[in-house]
This record gives sequence, structure tokens and C-alpha cells, in this order.
Amino acid sequence: MSSFENEGPVRVSFEGDIAQVRIDNPPVNASSQAVRAGLLKAVEVVNARGGVHAAVLSCAGRTFMAGGDISEFDGPAPEPHLPDVLAAVEASRVPFVAVLHGTVLGGGFELAMCCAYRVAVSGTRFGLPEVRLGLIPGAGGTQRLPRLIGAEQAVQLCALGKQLSAEELLDLGGLDLVVTKGALDEAVSQFVANLPERPQALSQRDLPQFPQQSYEKLEGLVRKQAKGAAAPLHNLEAVKWASEMPFSEGQPRERALHLALRDSAESRGLRHLFFAERAAAKPRILKGVSAPHIQKVAVVGGGLMGCGIAMALLAAGCDVIMVERDDAAAHSAKERLKGLLDGALSRGKMSIEAVESALQRFLATADYAQCADVDLAIEAVFEDLDVKRDVFRALDNVVRKDAILATNTSYLDPILIFEGVTWPERCIGLHFFSPAHIMKLLEIVRLPTTSDAVLAAGFALGKRLGKVSVACGICDGFIGNRMLAAYRRQADYLLADGCLPEQIDAAMRGFGLPMGPYELQDLTGLQIAWANRQRQAETRSPNERYIPFGDLLCAREHFGQRSSRGWYQYREGERAPLADPEVENMILDWGRRNSVVRHTFTTEDIVARIMAVLINEGFLIIEEGIASSAEDVDLVQVHGYGFPRWRGGPMAYAREIGLEDVSRHMEAVAAQSPNSWRIAKALAL
Repeated sequence: MSSFENEGPVRVSFEGDIAQVRIDNPPVNASSQAVRAGLLKAVEVVNARGGVHAAVLSCAGRTFMAGGDISEFDGPAPEPHLPDVLAAVEASRVPFVAVLHGTVLGGGFELAMCCAYRVAVSGTRFGLPEVRLGLIPGAGGTQRLPRLIGAEQAVQLCALGKQLSAEELLDLGGLDLVVTKGALDEAVSQFVANLPERPQALSQRDLPQFPQQSYEKLEGLVRKQAKGAAAPLHNLEAVKWASEMPFSEGQPRERALHLALRDSAESRGLRHLFFAERAAAKPRILKGVSAPHIQKVAVVGGGLMGCGIAMALLAAGCDVIMVERDDAAAHSAKERLKGLLDGALSRGKMSIEAVESALQRFLATADYAQCADVDLAIEAVFEDLDVKRDVFRALDNVVRKDAILATNTSYLDPILIFEGVTWPERCIGLHFFSPAHIMKLLEIVRLPTTSDAVLAAGFALGKRLGKVSVACGICDGFIGNRMLAAYRRQADYLLADGCLPEQIDAAMRGFGLPMGPYELQDLTGLQIAWANRQRQAETRSPNERYIPFGDLLCAREHFGQRSSRGWYQYREGERAPLADPEVENMILDWGRRNSVVRHTFTTEDIVARIMAVLINEGFLIIEEGIASSAEDVDLVQVHGYGFPRWRGGPMAYAREIGLEDVSRHMEAVAAQSPNSWRIAKALAL
């Protein structure tokens, strides 16, 4: 054996007439400048040596190349550029055989497509996820993939972010061989020894015209799923180019658009979130702190929230004891959980074996003594301070002294909830979002007494459950619901001063939210917010402007969709909101009685004022130390409240449009409702 010695991440060795090209750039073998340079040199070395039958290209570690080095995207792309490297691999006199495992994504998939042959380990996943960063592929992905598996399938990957399994890609003709991991070495040796006739390079293949009817159908699907983002539609158009022009024209066009999109607000916002999510998963405060293992969990309360939490825990492999107030309630909770499991089974999210395993690890009971050996107990009962205190008094009498106690409260002060509990260092807030088995956000609330180990356990559990976990301090509503309250308050001020619910909802949907504030309230129910306003009434400043519209609706028992009336009215069996003349009359009548002068607000005015309030509240939360960073605020809004991901979150959006603009609108908001807003220092320009 001989080798090409170098100090970079790409090494070449020779075994007889076979070259072995190995990429080793942990953790995911990203196509950094050093990798690209090493690959280009490897192609040169392999082709300079006579008598080489084939070059086997593989990657060390847990995955084949899983994409580009995103840290390079903020500046000019350093040479050699990936398209040039891939062109050299594709044009190599010695055919390259890609051996693929892990996640073959982005530039890694583009590299694999440039190899003459592709062999994959069963379980390998393939995709071109650049769309999730506001981009299109930049090294021929939208031009080679349609030539490999067809334009319609290519749209699924490029524009919609779908991934394919090795078996699916094999069925589409994108792979030559799929083998089990244990049989990989022998299978590759046999395949390389008996290479089939070298196929035509993808860049040289012709592609049939994209049928217009198919394109229009896909365009409707892409536009719907894009929710205002531009990158999905750019990807769709780029795939179409592959059927309209030769590769020699389509690839440079793709590259030019890729580079232009790197500097778009959409891509900056999505890259901001990418790095924010990575940072949130490893909070610096917990560096070097060991987390106690959590396997057995008690969930007190078997309603929708409690069953959602239990479902998430069971899906992650935990053992769950659900405690209810009596045997009948425990039976109902078990049936409710079975319903969630049946739903997961019918949607293909769980296998029958997984469902059976979950049921074996679940117990519903009215006996707190069953919790004696749990590692963690979470309350998910009614949002009432005395009720929650009673739960923890009961738990404190039976659980181990090292068992972690967690409250799922949305608004109440955890310090008051845990008052009197022994060993308070084990107490923490774990605020799940409903439905808890689906929503990604987990607010981890640290009390002054919470130990580092318990905080670490919260983050470890969040990771195990597949959540995006964000640490936060204590205030009314923590990060997310505090911002939601400000958002709704400003929407109500706009209602009082000139808007109607449908105008505000349409404006916020147009901004990219899945629904506006009033549609959302009708969906979730108006009662909880009503109860929270009643709780806050004693401490609310008498000088603060208060709009009672929500209270008036609740007094009429218009609680939202479930009562067929809320901010909108609903036909029986339907969820489509219909404007309610009674609501409009209520708003106008209240305004007349209170001498309110109504104004005309454009869609742009509505968005600007609501966003100013949301951003202002985010800055206040950071100033007060409730959130440690703007990134954490953005994560909460995106993963808990449907803020459009492609905008990066409200704080990233503020930087994009400029703080002067936000400050100007916040000043207008404050003037609209005197004595009702505190302007953050960051906006006091």
C-alpha cells in the first residue's frame, strides 16, 4: 500500500489498482475550503498514477459529507469553489465510486451525484436541504438531481426539503447498490472488482420538458408550504431550468442565484436560527455539569396537556406514571393517551410494536404512592396556585429526596408553587407547549434554588424528547406568554382605534404567521386568557389603557370554536372563521360610549405596530435577564408561536429592518395608548 501524504482532511492511498480517497473533517465532514482543496488534489493524484482501476470515495465518522460549511456563507466564497471540484470528480479519467452512509446532504449529495457509481449503507438519508437556509443548491444540485431521478421527485427534495432513504433512492435509479453495514466492505470490493459499464455523466444527460400541468400543480403545493418564503419557489424554478437548457447553462445560472441568495434577508434569518438552535442545545452555563439520568417519570394531571407530555415521554422511551384525582379520571386519562397512540400509529409515526411497548411502560392511577421511585415528577394540572401547591405537597411526601419536581405552569410564579417543598434545589419549571407531543418548544424555568445538575437534567430531557429547550427566568408568562400578552394587547388597541379582527388577522397571516391573534384565540379558547386577566386585575396600573373586548365575549360565553362563537362565528362542523356582525357592533358601540376616535390603519401599519411591541417586549425580557440572549427570544417565538422561520424571529427581524424604524413605530404605539407601555433601552434612540 502507498499513500499520498498530506496534513489536510482528505487522504489518498492505493491498494493495488484501487485508490482509496478518504475525507475526515469532523463532526459532519462539511465541504470546507480545506476539504474542497484536498478533493481537488486527490483527483489530480489519482489520475496522475497509471493503472488505477477505480477510486473509492468515503468519509470517516458517523456520516458522509452532510453539507457545506455554513460559517463560510457570510463572506466571499473561498477557492476552490465546489462546482469546480465536482466537475473535476465527474470528469475524472478514473471513475469514482462513492460509498455513502449517515446523512448525505447538500454538497455531500452533489458530490455523490458527480461520482460515476454510488453504493450506500441501508438507512442512509439523502437530501438537498439548502431551501431550509433560504438558498438553492450551489454546485449543480438542481441541475443534476432531475437528470438522476426526474424533475418531479427533484422538486420534492429541492423545494420542499424532503429526504429520501437509500432504498427509496435506489428504486428511483439514484444508487447502484444498497447493502447492510456489516456487509459493506465485501460488497464494495466485489462491486469495484466488477464495475458495470460507466454511465453517462449526469451533466451530459438530456431531460424531457417539465410538463406544464405537473409544474403548475407542484407550484401550488410549493407556494402553500412556503408560507411567504421565497427560497422554495426559487428551487422550483431552478429545477425547471434543467429541462429547459443544457447543464452548461443551467449550472452557472444556479450558482449565480445561490450566491445572490446568500445575501438575502431570508437566508440571513434562517442561518441565524440554525446557529441559535445549535447554541441553545449546549448552554454555556452547563459546561462540565453532569445531568442525573431520567427514566421513570410521574405526570400529575391527565388532561390534554398531561397526556401530551406523557406521550412525548413514552415516545422517547421513558416509563410514565400518570396520577389523577380518582379512578374514573385515571381511566379517562388512559383512554385519552390510547387515542394519541392510535393516532400516531395511523399516521405512521409509531409502529404497532412501539405502541405496545409504550402501553407496557404506562400506568394511570389515583395513588400518589405509585410515584415513590420516580426520577422526575411533572404537574400538568389546572392553572391555579392552590391546586398546584397541593400536588407538590402530596408528591413531597412520597418521592425520593433526589427526585426532580417540575411545574408546567404557563404564568404562575414557580417560587410560590414550590413554597414549603423540601430540598428546593430539585425544583424547576418545565413549560411544555400544547400539544406537548408535537410542539417543539420547552421553556426551562430556573428558580433561585434550582441546582446546576437539575437544570442540566431539564436540558438533557428536552434533547431526548426532541425539543428545542430555552432557559428562562421568572416573570409573568416567562418569555413566550409574556410576549403573547403584549402582542394581544396591542392588537386590542388597534381594534379599539380603527381595525376589525379580520383586518388584523389577515395582516399577520400576510406577514407569515399561520394565523392571526383572533383566529388563534378562537382555536385555543378565550377562557384561559380571561382568567389570567382577572388574576392580573389587582396589580394592573389604573393608568394603563384596558380594552375589555375579550372579557365581554367571555361574559356572553363566546369562548371560541368549541362554543361556535368567539371573535368569529362558526358553522356547525366547520372551522372556517366567519365575520361576526355582533363583534363589530360591540367594538363600535364601546368606542362610541368611550368617545374613541377611530382611524384608518393600513396592513403595513398593523404589522409595523404589532411587531414593534413584540420586539420591544423581547428587549425588555433580555434587559431583565429573563432571557439570556436575543437568539433565545427568537427560538421561543419560532418554535412556540409560529413566527415565520424564514424571518429569523422578531429580534433578527428587528436587526434586518433597523432599530430606528422599530423605535419610530414603538413611539407611535406609546402615543396611541399613553401610560401603557415601557419602552426598552435598546429602542430609546
